[in-house]
Amino acid sequence: MRFGHRKGRDTRITTHVGLVARAFGADEFILANTDAKGPLQTITDICSRWGGAEFKTGTVTNWKKAITDFQKNGGVVCHLTMYGMPLSDSLPKLQQHLGQKKNLLVFVGAEKVPSEIYDLVDFNVAVGNQPHSEVGALAVFLDRLLDGRPVEDTSRFSDAKLSIVPQEHGKKTLEKT
Repeated sequence: MRFGHRKGRDTRITTHVGLVARAFGADEFILANTDAKGPLQTITDICSRWGGAEFKTGTVTNWKKAITDFQKNGGVVCHLTMYGMPLSDSLPKLQQHLGQKKNLLVFVGAEKVPSEIYDLVDFNVAVGNQPHSEVGALAVFLDRLLDGRPVEDTSRFSDAKLSIVPQEHGKKTLEKT
């Protein structure tokens, strides 16, 4: 869940948060408290070419209700914030919770998040305690959560029209699938 979207400033970042989530195996990308549709359309367009039509995108206007409903249905909510507990300290506890519950919602801010989020979520996790990119934080968080397992298995979706042919040297190579 991406909280907010600063128009004229966040279109590319919001899109990249969604694409990182998709690339690391998420099922859905939700924009909260915004009417921005551009990033969702871009992600949908990418899914139509590169695969992942089952990857859902959508919006919610009541982020608090969406989070509490998710928790009531057995999900764990993690807020990525530079004010949270270090990732290395949080990861074992988070993985233990996820062993008991299947679903994880990662809350990523764009604009200033309401202070109540810190008490509402199950985990406030910091990927470093310095200002940095939420795209980078999400990628590092998901990589560590997945124990560094390669994401190559998510690079080819069964419905992909295009895929990359990895090259050690030379030009970029795509193949139509």
